[in-house]
Amino acid sequence: MKTATINELKKELAEIPPAQLAALCLRLAKFKKDNKELLTYLLFEAHDEQVYIDSVKTEVIDEGMQDISGDNLYNAKKRLRKILRYTTKHIKYTGSKPAEAELLIHFCKCVKETGLLRKHSTALNNLYEQQLKKIGKVIATLHEDLQHDYQRELDRLLT
Repeated sequence: MKTATINELKKELAEIPPAQLAALCLRLAKFKKDNKELLTYLLFEAHDEQVYIDSVKTEVIDEGMQDISGDNLYNAKKRLRKILRYTTKHIKYTGSKPAEAELLIHFCKCVKETGLLRKHSTALNNLYEQQLKKIGKVIATLHEDLQHDYQRELDRLLT
């Protein structure tokens, strides 16, 4: 079966009555947890993005960092990757570059505060450096005023 393009799907969805469209959305949400989470974000949380960003910071990043102990470096790396994976998923839901910059900066701040970067782990240092590069690329696409604010945050992380 050939998958339709986004443009083809958009044209077809424009012709469907609202009741049938709602039924299609619900059916789509039943198949994957990610679809249900995205639909939840779009329906209930997209209207106030800052509240959503703050909740992701506390529920995903901060609570995830509390479970990390410096005793077992292997488990700490696994936990950090998991937190980053969830953070990236929530960034995709928002589709907003300022939200992406803010969440990744918060993630990097938390990683730096844990003290794991001092353990001379190449994998952890590479993970941290990759996120700093990603933040730099995102900042370059933002408006000048936002660039300045986020660049100051990034400079603090680099020192």
